[in-house]
Amino acid sequence: MPELPEVETTRRGIAQHLEGRTVTAIDVRESRLRWAVPSDLATHLLGQPLQHIQRRGKYLLFAYPTGHLIIHLGMSGSLRIVSPDTPLKKHDHVLIQFGQTFSLRYHDPRRFGCVLWTSEPVLQHPLLASLGVEPLENEFTGKYLQQKAGKKQLAVKTFIMNSHVVVGVGNIYASESLFLAGIHPTRAAGEITLTRYEQLASTIREVLTASIAMGGTTLRDFVNTQGEPGYFSQTLRVYDRATQACVTCNTPIERIILGQRATYYCPHCQT
Repeated sequence: MPELPEVETTRRGIAQHLEGRTVTAIDVRESRLRWAVPSDLATHLLGQPLQHIQRRGKYLLFAYPTGHLIIHLGMSGSLRIVSPDTPLKKHDHVLIQFGQTFSLRYHDPRRFGCVLWTSEPVLQHPLLASLGVEPLENEFTGKYLQQKAGKKQLAVKTFIMNSHVVVGVGNIYASESLFLAGIHPTRAAGEITLTRYEQLASTIREVLTASIAMGGTTLRDFVNTQGEPGYFSQTLRVYDRATQACVTCNTPIERIILGQRATYYCPHCQT
C-alpha cells in the first residue's frame, strides 16, 4: 500500500509538470472504485486550471478555482504522467488530459482507492476532518505524542500508526522508527517517557524524510509518476528482516504479529 512517502513522492512528481495547466479532457473508464467516481466530474474539471497540489495524510488534493479533486491511491493505485497518445494499461481507470502534452492516469488494479470532488472547504471533508497531525510539521513533537498517549495501554506501534494521532506512519515506517528510537513495539504507549517520545518523533521524521528522498519503499507494486519503483527498501534495518542479524548488535531480528500487522524488532536494541 502506498504510504506517506510514496504519496509525497507522487505529489512532487505531478506538481512540477501539471500545476498551472488547464484540464482539456476527462475519460472515466471505470467509475467503480472504493466510492464511485462522480458522474459529473467532467463538468467540474473541464476548462479549469490546476492551481496547486497538496497532500493531507495519504490523500492528494488537487486545487481548482471551484473546488478540489481528492485522490487516494488505495492498496495498489498509482498516478502516471504520460503523453496523451501512450497506449492504455488494463487498469487505467481515470484519465485527465492537460492540453496536447500531458495525460494524468489513475491506475488501480484492486480499485480500492478513490477519485472524488468537493466544492466545500476540502480540509473539512469527512475523509480529512479527523486526521491527526502531519509528522513533518512543527506540531508533531514528543510532547504532542505523550499528551495523546495519556495512560493508554495499547502498544506504542499501534498508537503511532493511528491516523487520528499522526498521519502517514505506516507499518514499515513504524517498525523502522521504533528501532532507531530503541523502543520495543509492544511497550504501552502511556508508559513511555517524554524523553523517549521526543526521540521517537525525531526518528519518525528522519525515516519519512529519508524515504521521500529515495522515492518511497517498493515491496510489492508501488511505482512513482514515471512508473519507477522507490528504493528505500534497500536501507531497511528491521522490516522484513526476520532472523537476520541486527545491523547494530548482530542479534537476530524477531517478527511478531501486532494489531494484525507483521512487526519486526531487535530484542536487544529495543526496550
